Amino acid sequence: MTHPHAHQATSTADTQGTTLARTPPHDLHSQLANRLDGTARAWLDQALDEAATHPGAHGPITVWELRLAEAGRRCGPEHADAARILILHAARADTDALTRVYAQGTAAERRAVLHALPHLVPGPQALPLVEDALRTNDTRLLAAAVGPYAARHLDAHHWRHAVLKCLFTGVPVNEVADLDRRAHADDELARMLGDYAAERTAAGRPVPQDLHRVLTLTDPTATPPGVHGKES
Repeated sequence: MTHPHAHQATSTADTQGTTLARTPPHDLHSQLANRLDGTARAWLDQALDEAATHPGAHGPITVWELRLAEAGRRCGPEHADAARILILHAARADTDALTRVYAQGTAAERRAVLHALPHLVPGPQALPLVEDALRTNDTRLLAAAVGPYAARHLDAHHWRHAVLKCLFTGVPVNEVADLDRRAHADDELARMLGDYAAERTAAGRPVPQDLHRVLTLTDPTATPPGVHGKES
């Protein structure tokens, strides 16, 4: 059933997964505002104004952190991730604040933190949050963890294991930001994928189609059809 604050549930498909992390906050705000009804839009505008005006704590918790908890109820679950990202951006949340929200938050709030990282943290100091998410089996959290921030800052060893974790858990490799560039000519990733495929075959289990796609990307001489030149 469509939430009363949502215009069309079907219109939100392009605001899921790492698309959220790849969308500039201004554009994300415009897209979200167009999809919310008047009541939800007014709540969002107020929440963003509060976050921008009072980014620091006035008491045990900031005003904007309370708004993060309300976002699902106010905007509908299909729009809540985008709303939370915008609130974090308006509050100019730094690594300490993001770490606090991640540590204390729900899975949905943790997702929003991961999506917001490329917009808020220029350096690698928030990598512990990505690494924590990669240790879970929550597929939505994993998808958020392999976005642009991980593509930019995760070292080769951890990045390869993140790709394998996606294959293990069924997270589409389309969620892995900058996959084409990072997988290109990566012999060690090719070896790991080959080992995994051999294990699956020996156990009589199917090899995920995405594994073949990533394996193709590791070939320095191959141009995978329909993939080359596109960020994945």
